[in-house]
Amino acid sequence: MDLYSNLKQGERGAWVSIFSYIMLSTVKFIAGVAGSSEALKADALNNTTDVVASIAVLIGLRISQKPPDHNHRYGHLRAETIASLIASFIMAVVGLQVLADAIGSIFSEDAQTPSAFTGFVALASGLVMYGVYLYNLRLAEKIGSSALRAAALDNRSDALVSFGAAAGIAGAIFGFPVIDTITALIIALLILHAAGSIFKEAVYTLTDGFDEDEGEALAHLAASVPGVIRLKDFKGRMHGNMMFIDLTVTVDPSLNVIESHRITEQIERRLQKAKPFSTVLVHIEPDIPKKP
Repeated sequence: MDLYSNLKQGERGAWVSIFSYIMLSTVKFIAGVAGSSEALKADALNNTTDVVASIAVLIGLRISQKPPDHNHRYGHLRAETIASLIASFIMAVVGLQVLADAIGSIFSEDAQTPSAFTGFVALASGLVMYGVYLYNLRLAEKIGSSALRAAALDNRSDALVSFGAAAGIAGAIFGFPVIDTITALIIALLILHAAGSIFKEAVYTLTDGFDEDEGEALAHLAASVPGVIRLKDFKGRMHGNMMFIDLTVTVDPSLNVIESHRITEQIERRLQKAKPFSTVLVHIEPDIPKKP
């Protein structure tokens, strides 16, 4: 299965997340307003940001499947990363709004005790979201999609937020109404933390960040190919889920073009076996000793 087939299958998980988030955010917000629960309303708004994030991922996956053209020689694989960056801004705005509402509720003198029904809604929502997490995780492992795996982990975080909201509501029902508001405050901070994490990862990818340990491991793999005398240069960057590797190695200057080319093919095969979704460009130079 190639990269583009994986991206196509990954859309299924994005759609499952979108429908689940729309249903749960609607039910939770209505129940939160009717049952006077700040925590459940905050959880509903959290799911609203997840709807936007999931739609952004879906759009990114769609655009990423477009083949290379004369203006995009490397394809459109970074569209998914750009969509994630936009989603992080939207999540941050909603997180700040939830934070402001929660702080306002703390200083409010007419804090209300939430109804028991809101607790059951939060608990049921957590169970549904955990089921979505398991589905997307299995699909991600099946198709080898890192993007869908990240979405699955986000599903798990949302399930834990709902369980936390249920616990906060329970505390409020048993005589501590402020716990419901404090839970809303914690949820706001979790939204902002998630937005910051997505922003950081997207910027890291868009600025051609590359994991140092992974780079060293791949460089060692290339240098160990028979015929390679010295690894002169190694660069790596991510383009969506595709890895681009550029490296320069030196070989025996007495080798002819065909023999040198065979070494480059061995390097490419070895690196692409370690990283199936990668493009490897190898530059060969003669290993000429420096004159004293």
